[in-house]
Amino acid sequence: MRMSFGLTFRTAKGRWVPNLSQQCSRRSTGLFVPPSPPLDSEKVKELQRFITLSKRLLVMTGAGISTESGIPDYRSEKVGLYARTDRRPIQHGDFVRIAQIRQQYWARNFVGWPQFSSHQPNPAHWALSNWERFGKLYWLVTQNVDALHTKAGSQRLTELHGCMHRVLCLGCGEQTPRGALQERFEVLNPTWSAEAHGLAPDGDVFLTEEQVQSFRVPPCSRCGGPLKPDVVFFGDTVNPDKVDFVHKRVKEADSLLVVGSSLQVYSGYRFILTAQERKLPIAILNIGPTRSDDLACLKLDSRCGELLPLIDPR
Repeated sequence: MRMSFGLTFRTAKGRWVPNLSQQCSRRSTGLFVPPSPPLDSEKVKELQRFITLSKRLLVMTGAGISTESGIPDYRSEKVGLYARTDRRPIQHGDFVRIAQIRQQYWARNFVGWPQFSSHQPNPAHWALSNWERFGKLYWLVTQNVDALHTKAGSQRLTELHGCMHRVLCLGCGEQTPRGALQERFEVLNPTWSAEAHGLAPDGDVFLTEEQVQSFRVPPCSRCGGPLKPDVVFFGDTVNPDKVDFVHKRVKEADSLLVVGSSLQVYSGYRFILTAQERKLPIAILNIGPTRSDDLACLKLDSRCGELLPLIDPR
């Protein structure tokens, strides 16, 4: 199954502008959400009881919370990246070692960035931000790199896998805003153009090798080193200090709610194991099975943006 979005970049008075098809701009918010059963009123009441009894609630979110904002995930049945294409996410080792891989990545990311960075929080993100405001949410851990929780106003937040809105130099470690790098790309590539078909998570799009051959990638303006998005690629590991920090937040919590994650990746799953060891009640809201269904006292198969706003955090 191939999804074509006609994502095109052309120059206009020296500036890059996206030309999005109607299919992409109007329908993408629901395009990547897998089918789910109607809301079960009894399940809603059970989740409400779970939240009401929680005094120090830790919430862990995954890609399933952002699919309703139009960002695809990897594993959802029929609509995730793995189901739609044979493309696989970039590997950390390849990115670090091979300049051509970095060129391919940044060319694709350059085309996809305007759309990716324009995505907005959906009702699920706003609901969790509201829970924090009312003192119900003790800490929020997200596996996502889309900054949608930050856009929704969440502050008690750990971005486990980093954030696409930041760029990291592999040489000196300097962090810079991703938007600033977009401007540098534009200056270096004034006549370059490309048309992408298909959309992947994390701001990636599909381009041919021929399209990216002439794309120029700037180095770090401070030391001349190679640039990388400030995210954990597949094959890399989460910073140990960040892992320890989240373990401490789990141990301080009295309950844990998983939202939109299948928990297939160990970087998030390990915190569920910690919660189990602490005998914390665990609830899971995710369309489809997860790695921890047998550890949960409550499992709900519903859209995050439909269910979470129904819960009263007070």
